Amino acid sequence: MLPPYLALETLYAIIDNALAEDVGGGDVTTLATIPEEKTAEAAFLAKEDGIVAGLEVVEHVFKRIDPEIRLTWVAADGDPVRAGQIFGAVHGRARGLLTGERLALNLLQRMSGIASATHLMVEAVKPHRARILDTRKTAPGLRLLDKWAVRIGGGENHRLGLYDMILIKDNHIDAAGGIRKAIEAAHRYCANNRVEVKIEVEARTLEDVQEILDTGGVQYVLLDNMVRRGPNGEIDTTMLQRAVSLVDGRILTEASGNVTLETVQAIAATGVDYISSGSLTHSVSALDVSLKIRLQ
Repeated sequence: MLPPYLALETLYAIIDNALAEDVGGGDVTTLATIPEEKTAEAAFLAKEDGIVAGLEVVEHVFKRIDPEIRLTWVAADGDPVRAGQIFGAVHGRARGLLTGERLALNLLQRMSGIASATHLMVEAVKPHRARILDTRKTAPGLRLLDKWAVRIGGGENHRLGLYDMILIKDNHIDAAGGIRKAIEAAHRYCANNRVEVKIEVEARTLEDVQEILDTGGVQYVLLDNMVRRGPNGEIDTTMLQRAVSLVDGRILTEASGNVTLETVQAIAATGVDYISSGSLTHSVSALDVSLKIRLQ
């Protein structure tokens, strides 16, 4: 099922743009070498352990090329797969299968890699209250698919873009003349333009946290880079713990910066509500999946 922010028409546009980039005026190799009437089948094989994501996207890729192509799955989005496991198959005219193979795998592997990385972080923080968030550090043109993959992996989506939340970060604060002025400007903008969005403000120091609390009128505080790594790799969360204690549940807290699978459990142990990680999408390792086509 598509997430609420991704309309089917938007998904078609993403796929059509990708096909135009890849296929252009035609897959000349396939057109030259494969007879039009030739049929084929292929199996989706996981070559490493992970969480599979993007099966519905793969279906739409092939259907945009040839509506008569049929896909069958023995797994669903969000299911774990093991290396060596066949989790689906595709059947139809060979030309369509060969033309759509690379795009289908590119999207499937990327989404599955994101879902797998998210799942590991979600599992790591399970003993604590923290929930894992994504960021805007996504592949241009693929943001909605990247964020969908985070959801499939058990994480939650932060703002989709610059339009659905006010996030006042350090550059905004400096340009506005301080935290209080930035928050007040945000409220004026919302009132004057009849905009109803939540407001989050970045804090770089404990003094920033206190000023945000004193000013009020925001729903979240972004506790940025308050986790330090020592020379021997030790994790120091002292500043973050003090910030969470200072907030004391009055607004929601989000930790960011230095978030990795190695640090996320210690960050979660401070009691923060959310932990955001750009690594889920900006430097994800694609899950290794193959699609071996067999002509019939």
